Amino acid sequence: MKPFKKLLARSGTRAWLSRIAAAYLRLVYATGRWSVLGVDAVDRHCRSGRPFIACFWHGRMLLMPYASWCWPCRFRMLISRHRDGRIIAETIQRLGTDTVAGSSSRGGAEAVRELIAALAAGDSIGITPDGPRGPRMRAQMGAIRLARWSGAPVVPVSFSARRRKVLSSWDRFIVIFPFGRGVLAYGEPIWVPADAGVEELEGLRSLLERRMNDLTAEVDRMTGHTPILPAPAKAPAAASAAETELATEAKSA
Repeated sequence: MKPFKKLLARSGTRAWLSRIAAAYLRLVYATGRWSVLGVDAVDRHCRSGRPFIACFWHGRMLLMPYASWCWPCRFRMLISRHRDGRIIAETIQRLGTDTVAGSSSRGGAEAVRELIAALAAGDSIGITPDGPRGPRMRAQMGAIRLARWSGAPVVPVSFSARRRKVLSSWDRFIVIFPFGRGVLAYGEPIWVPADAGVEELEGLRSLLERRMNDLTAEVDRMTGHTPILPAPAKAPAAASAAETELATEAKSA
């Protein structure tokens, strides 16, 4: 594995892989027959000049650069600084979507500052609430806290396709095949009050997780699949060092 990891660490290898991945995604999207559901609320929000926080599960990340084409606003995605994340980031950038590097474990505070600045500038952002390590389809608190600090709503997003492969990875990553039928769906925005306390934040986190899972199950059934189930739930995690640092800055601002 070490030679393989060293190979992936090379910029030339990442560039080659990202070109192939971007070309494949263009083929999948161009040859697919896509139904788009629930985009009206997002469209009205964007046309009013306000950004939002798109939340999609890690395993449903593949189509998100194209999902943003439905929105009349600029869009950036938070991608892990891990080796695999760098390949994903380069692929997404080749499809015209900007990225922010970081996660709860690497570059967290810096990434959150950049996301808040992007929202303040009117850019919408995309986050995987169960990334970068899971549990699968279980929302962490980061997106809810970011919504409270920024004032931007959280919008669940998901997709499924009839012709697909579900990988055996922790996130059950979905790979779509060309020439198939698919569904891209958006949920209703969730607003987080700036003065929300611990219990209210947890309630909104749970609501986001439930709506994302309901939306994902719906698009799976619409494309003829048994819904992928979430991993067993864990106790809510305490705020990360990055989130604690940002919360302190927000209070002193």
